Amino acid sequence: MDLETFAPGSGRLEPRAALRSDAPALDLDGLWRFRLSPVADVPDDFARPGFDDSAWDELPVPAHWPLHGHGAPAYTNVSYPFPVDPPHVPDENPTGDYRRAFDLPDGWSGGRLRFEGVDSFARVWLNGHELGFSTGSRLPVEFDAGPWLRPGRNVLAVRVHQWSAASYLEDQDMWWLPGIFRDVTLTRSAADVFVHASHDGRLSFEAAAGLLSIPELGVRDLEPGVEITVEAEPWTAETPRLYEAVLTTPHETVRLRVGFRTVSVEDGVLLANGRPLLLKGVNRHEFHPDHGRAVPYGTMREDVLLMKRHNVNAVRTSHYPPHPDFLDLCDELGLWVVDECDLETHGFGQVGWRRNPTDDPRWADALLDRMRRMVERDKNHPSVIMWSLGNEAGAGRNLAVMADWTRERDPSRPLHYEGDWSCAHTDVYSRMYATHAEVEAIGRGEEEPLDDPALDARRRAMPFLQCEYAHAMGNGPGGLAEYQELFERFPRLAGGFVWEWIDHGLTDPRHEYAYGGDHGEPVHDGNFVIDGLVFPDRTPSPGLLDLKKVFEPVRFEFGDGVVRVVDRHDFRDLAHLAFEAVVEDDGRPVARFPLAVPPSGGEVKLPDPPPPADGAGERWLTVRATLAGDQPWAPAGHELAWSQTRLPSPALPAAAAGTEVRPETSGGRLTLGGGEFDPRTGRLLRLFGLDVEGPRLDLYRAPTDNDRYGGLGRRWRALGLHRLTHRVDGVRTGDGLTVRTRVAPAATDLGMRVTWTWTAPGGDALDLTVDVEPEGEWPDPIPRLGVLLVLPGELAHVTWFGRGPGEAYPDTGMAARVGRWSATIDDLQTPYVYPQENGRRADVRWAEFGGPAGTPGFRVAGETAFGLTARRWSTAELEAARHRPDLVPGDRVHLHLDLAQQGIGTATCGPGALPRYDLHATSATLRLRFTRS
Repeated sequence: MDLETFAPGSGRLEPRAALRSDAPALDLDGLWRFRLSPVADVPDDFARPGFDDSAWDELPVPAHWPLHGHGAPAYTNVSYPFPVDPPHVPDENPTGDYRRAFDLPDGWSGGRLRFEGVDSFARVWLNGHELGFSTGSRLPVEFDAGPWLRPGRNVLAVRVHQWSAASYLEDQDMWWLPGIFRDVTLTRSAADVFVHASHDGRLSFEAAAGLLSIPELGVRDLEPGVEITVEAEPWTAETPRLYEAVLTTPHETVRLRVGFRTVSVEDGVLLANGRPLLLKGVNRHEFHPDHGRAVPYGTMREDVLLMKRHNVNAVRTSHYPPHPDFLDLCDELGLWVVDECDLETHGFGQVGWRRNPTDDPRWADALLDRMRRMVERDKNHPSVIMWSLGNEAGAGRNLAVMADWTRERDPSRPLHYEGDWSCAHTDVYSRMYATHAEVEAIGRGEEEPLDDPALDARRRAMPFLQCEYAHAMGNGPGGLAEYQELFERFPRLAGGFVWEWIDHGLTDPRHEYAYGGDHGEPVHDGNFVIDGLVFPDRTPSPGLLDLKKVFEPVRFEFGDGVVRVVDRHDFRDLAHLAFEAVVEDDGRPVARFPLAVPPSGGEVKLPDPPPPADGAGERWLTVRATLAGDQPWAPAGHELAWSQTRLPSPALPAAAAGTEVRPETSGGRLTLGGGEFDPRTGRLLRLFGLDVEGPRLDLYRAPTDNDRYGGLGRRWRALGLHRLTHRVDGVRTGDGLTVRTRVAPAATDLGMRVTWTWTAPGGDALDLTVDVEPEGEWPDPIPRLGVLLVLPGELAHVTWFGRGPGEAYPDTGMAARVGRWSATIDDLQTPYVYPQENGRRADVRWAEFGGPAGTPGFRVAGETAFGLTARRWSTAELEAARHRPDLVPGDRVHLHLDLAQQGIGTATCGPGALPRYDLHATSATLRLRFTRS
């Protein structure tokens, strides 16, 4: 049957551009009648106009039927959820039958039915006549409806099969979600046009008929094939200048927006409009937590606005062409786009790439069909600067078929494909998840050579980009700043695209957000679909905030009384920005003044700040760049860039020498300053009237996704760091209290010798010195090195001086700046969809904890900066949780005060933490002072 054919479709019209036309059109979106069958082989009598569908359900179009109670979603990353036996598919093949009755307006004649997207195989009938079938889920298809339309009532019937031979081409690391999920239209438009507009003002177009006008440029009735030169402002993502064009044909008028821009490669450098282009990009799947890939227009716009506001300038449409409205938004608001073909055969890699469609000539027409439909639909978008042949589809002869046709049809755009490292069919050298060291080698032109000298020489002349890097799964990604430094240092490096934009968590009444396995699918890849820079509700994660910092278009370099302002835009100057400097003492603003920065940047003198008051604490200068006026993507005052430097300030006055307090024993407890201890074990029992547990040495954290997938989490548990034993070797009193302990996991001779020295410098202040000495050869980095205190749950809020307001780890947290911050204990948590280590505040100098009126509070300060994490559940409870609702606040606060933590890295897919961020067991000392607040 057709489900197992290599042909991409039948009865279809030639692909054409997505255009806005004044030709009559009927919107066929809305409620359709729907019936789901478990198999494909069911009668097609439902296509008859008189068929009684009154017992059927209703289903909105566009939509995916599993998200409306018909079947269930399933997620896989690489594995096919059916046997790899192309072109065959299972007998169990969910099949949705759709019916839509509509009335044809009086006087209507002719027309075509256009489907923007159907997953995965659609057969179409109009008034009982079969129009044909089509595959290519994320691509439009049109059928000639004219001969079969009738006055008055018409019935459109569509049968959609979840599985078909085409499913082997659509293995794209996402939820398997069948249905008519994009718009359906009956239109009398038939026009097609291909506008060529270069940054130097050259303008021409291709069309079967019609005249082109651009009134703003004085262009009137330009004929096809005639090239002229006009005075036009070039289009860039930074300056997305568009001109309204009109194509007038005998039967309709088409409107489109034209942007003048040129993409080229010269001397191994990617150029836009003749200037080097650095892509600061993200990969974007289409996703909505309630609607799947049926993404509303408002959500698409929100995505583009969020990207722009976080200094993202490029998007790769992983791994298929997006809804055409998204590309309109990229044209309008300004994003460079790598438009990717709806092709991925990743699951064949699990069987040695045997029978891979990419290298099987029987599939050539299907692969070329997908490329043609993408290129023809999107050819007029100035935002689209590169065509991608697909993703993770191996190598093979059909790539040449696709590339050769595309080069002939559109020689103005470079070709991209990562899956064939020989780059035989591409114009750029693309990789995924290359390490920092390899990226640097490529930047220097020192990468490992190919076996074929000619292909090697050709590849070395190409620009390089990371089509995927910095896998943003859970806490992370780490290493962003180091990648960006390389991209900016070497001209050959054209940047890259972080994987990926959004967590694909589906709204779920039990789990809040569901991932692979939550719908009972037997083959799945768990939470690997939760790997985005924004949470499913599009709340930015700490990773996106870091990315904004790394992608800043302005840099600041501080000198003696001056700041050098560096413009990192590719195409515009700084005239649209306002600059200011703020001086803070211990996190409190004491001065604010504007800075006069030339449009080209340069060295700017900093005004003299007011003299600091005695005891004012640390003084910091923060310089900010904000929008001077409203932009289409953000209002005036939106911050694009910032930097800080510490200014000289008087040393804090030495604390008045008090009478050092000696320990006293009474009522079975030892009292020292504001603390009460067990005299036998030396354990702290109360602190300023609060019942406490600890402190204890803490070496473990709830593994992050990167810890788990990279193997560190497994090795930490194998060593037993999650179940340390604590032995007291000695308790001594004198001027203070000294407790010697050994902390170690069972079944190993590795351990930590820890000496706890408590002293009371005066009043009820309490000083703690923790000396740690490792024993044995520790084979791996350790998760953390710090202490844990368990406090009463009445403590509800914290104010700290250090980096904030968000979390930061050794290789993340670039968005966290030094200041005075306040938050509730609950607000300190980062709500990752898959719970894991989170919420650490870095470089804390002091922190004050308090609760409702009457609750004792306290302040903890470090001799050196420390890391702070506070939460209402234990590390064990955090590690055991699989979804957000699993974390139930307890009646205690678990306070972690760290000397250090292991870096984060991106080992879920890519390199782990860089060696400089590894935390090895070594001698260390932590000094803290506790005072009543």
